[in-house]
Formats: sequence, C-alpha cells, structure tokens
Amino acid sequence: MAGFPVNKKVDVKDLLSEELPSDSRHARQIARRQMIAEAVIAEGSLRIEDLTERFGISLMTAHRDVDELVSRGLFRKTRGIVSAAPTSLIESSDAYRATKQAKEKKAIARAAMQFVEPGQAIFMDDATTVHEMTRFLPAKVPLTVITNSLVLITELKEVKDINLICLGGQFYHWCNAFMGHITTNEIRRLRADTVFMSLSAIVDEAVYHQSPETVETKRAMFECASRRVLLADHTKFERRALHHFATLQEFDAVIVDEDIPVSHLSRLRSKGINVIVADGERSG
Repeated sequence: MAGFPVNKKVDVKDLLSEELPSDSRHARQIARRQMIAEAVIAEGSLRIEDLTERFGISLMTAHRDVDELVSRGLFRKTRGIVSAAPTSLIESSDAYRATKQAKEKKAIARAAMQFVEPGQAIFMDDATTVHEMTRFLPAKVPLTVITNSLVLITELKEVKDINLICLGGQFYHWCNAFMGHITTNEIRRLRADTVFMSLSAIVDEAVYHQSPETVETKRAMFECASRRVLLADHTKFERRALHHFATLQEFDAVIVDEDIPVSHLSRLRSKGINVIVADGERSG
C-alpha cells in the first residue's frame, strides 16, 4: 500500500504511555498486540519464537496474538515466521488505531459535540476518534445514531433514549465494521442531520483512505447527511493513502487538535475551510 513503509522505526516505549481500556487484562492484550505490530512493521519479519523472548509470553500466547493480527489482514504467518503483509492495512486496523493519539481524540470528540443536538439523527462511522464521542452522547439524548461500527453498536445498545440503527452488510474484521454494497444501499435509504467521520490521511486539502470499501461506505454517509463534520488529529497531515475521498472544503467543519502545525492551520483557514481547534485542557 502506497505511503506506509514497513521499515519505519518506532519507539515502542511510547505505546506504554498511551491510555488503554480500563479492563486491565484487555488493556494488556491490546498493548502487547500493539507492540508486536510495531516490532514486525519495524523489522519486516520476526520469528514467533523471538516474540516469546522479546515480550515474555508463552509460545501459545504469541501464536494467538499473531493469529489475531493475521486475521485482520495485517501480517502473514508462514513456518513460524510472521511478516508484514505487502498490502497491510495496519493504519486502518482497529487493533492498531485503538491506542493512538488517545488524548487528542478525546479532545476532538468533545469539540464535535457542539454539532449534536437532542432529537437529531446522526451518522457515526467506524473511526476510533468518532468512537470517543460515545461517552458524551448520553448528555444529548434523545438521539438516533446510525452506524456500521460493531464497536459502537455494542457500546450504545444499552444507552437509554438512543434509537440505534445498525447498518448490516459484509463484516470486515480488521476494522470491526460492516461495509460494501449492502451497507451502502441501506445508508442511501436514510437521511441524517449530521455525519461524523474520520479518514486516514489529509494531503493538499483533500482526504484519503487506503481501503476502497471504506471510502465507498463513508461516501454514502457523507452524501446522505445535511451536515458533514471531519474529525482529524494532527497525524493525519503526516500520512499518505491511496484513494481520494473528498476535499476539506466539502466539509462543514474540520475539527483538529492543538498539535496541528500552525502552517497547516493558516493554510486551511486561508482557503475558507472551517477549522475548529479542540481544547486539549478540557479533554480529560
């Protein structure tokens, strides 16, 4: 996949400082798989036996972690060796995304709530930044939430006064979401007040993603909402992805975090793009 070199070195110590789910066992599992992913991407390939020594885990646990990452399309496993897939969707995988830029995502999600009012119908895609909005939704009920994300469906199904519309279709394990023509057909039969979404990369005032199925599904939501809000932490401006989605001018608002370079912020605003900088101090 263009723009994602597998030999980029990453300091795995940074991963340990990022916020993880409250459940300690689940948190350790996510952190460990994150570090395995980083190690394989950094070195291209590793023996599974080496993973047991590096991370202090049993061979059975190493195989289980690797099998999970393989099932998400991130790696290949052959004869005891795990290697990064040539067309790896590592930047898309929910396993990879879950713990990245956690504080920035919380701040952006809080800022996004200014576009939510009781009684509205909203599209929420499978992005982890959008997922952060779920903690704030109970304060804005009643709401109708339309989503293709299994993670959001699971989290919102018990929230009182949220009318949850679940979009079916083909399930994609690597992002824990439903996508494809069945999903888009369902979306096009609906109309929402606002869509909240995030994508992988922003290049020259345009938004891109490496998965064509993701682009197709998000585009359907985009076209069926009266207002469009993009959630984008500063790292999106440092990435590249293959498939064009839309220009930033097509969004009603682009919400970024405080670490966005001033040069990017000034350029976007000079082009008439409505950029909102989330207040990081209020994200806790």
